[in-house]
Amino acid sequence: MRILYVAHLSPNDSAEYRRLALERAGHTCVPVNQYRYGLKHALLRKVEHRLVAGPEVRRFNRDLIAMAREHKPDVLWCDKALFLQPATLDVFGSMGIQTISYMIDNFFGPRRDPGWRLYAQTIPRFDLHCTQRDANVRDYRAAGARDVIKVQTAFEPTVHFSAPEPYTDAQRDRGVSFIGTAYDQRAETLTRMAREDLPVVISGGPQHWRPRLTADDFAALYREGELYNEQYRLAIWRSRINLSFLTHSNADEFAHKSFEIAACGGFLLAERSAGHAQRFVENEEAVFFDGYDELVAKVRRYLPDEAARNRIALAGQRRAWSSGYDNDTQVRRILERIAPRLATRNGTCGAHIGEVYA
Repeated sequence: MRILYVAHLSPNDSAEYRRLALERAGHTCVPVNQYRYGLKHALLRKVEHRLVAGPEVRRFNRDLIAMAREHKPDVLWCDKALFLQPATLDVFGSMGIQTISYMIDNFFGPRRDPGWRLYAQTIPRFDLHCTQRDANVRDYRAAGARDVIKVQTAFEPTVHFSAPEPYTDAQRDRGVSFIGTAYDQRAETLTRMAREDLPVVISGGPQHWRPRLTADDFAALYREGELYNEQYRLAIWRSRINLSFLTHSNADEFAHKSFEIAACGGFLLAERSAGHAQRFVENEEAVFFDGYDELVAKVRRYLPDEAARNRIALAGQRRAWSSGYDNDTQVRRILERIAPRLATRNGTCGAHIGEVYA
């Protein structure tokens, strides 16, 4: 299968992991890197992002149609392609190309980020929407989506795996570790824990954490910067407890990093939710908390108990690798969903490629 793969592509983006999974399955991906599109001037770029209009939006859509003409893909896979115009999807439809929208973020959620104007118009035009929330399945259908599948964020097997030799606490120099972004009340929670003499370590983008922490807290708790790939995996191995919070401002059911932590063989202490409870057996494959008091109680319970942490981490890793929490399984489910429609394509790939307007 030939796939025109539209995403923000870098070694640090999860979209790149999904592309790798597609290629491991034997498909040919023709990448369209969305980082190549956008005005150079910072202020104008912000305006362009908010309005979703302008010369770079038009160039993006022209290039997509040109690539469709050149490569004749079976599938257009769009990973948060906010510059995509409805008319472009109409052209792809006229060519008999199946169109997939893979959206981790919650368009229907409470955050109300800017930049969704065109995306809202494209919802009824995609052949398939992929979302990670039950509520969003209903939302997409109510918004006129043709088909919706629930998937889950997943770990990348070439990146998220266990240490060749199991780590012990003698090698773990991160106590209560959080690696990620300062969404919701995470900064307040972690600094409060640190003031109760718990060995908190924070890593992630400094541009997110510095404004949310006092200068003293930043100096005391923040380490190692923004971690990706091998550095991220090593930090999980070196952590006695790996925290995983839900992003409430995105109405998430589970956290992406929960599957990555488990796949790496890290001890996972995750915020309790139906999504986490459906995927890990509590106190056997992962440990959950609900609210600050239970979080601190679980940290105090497990921090000194290396044997229990190792046992639970090993069971969680087995669960992650055996239950399809990897990218390969998730992308396979998506392509299986559109396979019947691909099998009945009516040979419209020679259709006229029309003009795209702003």
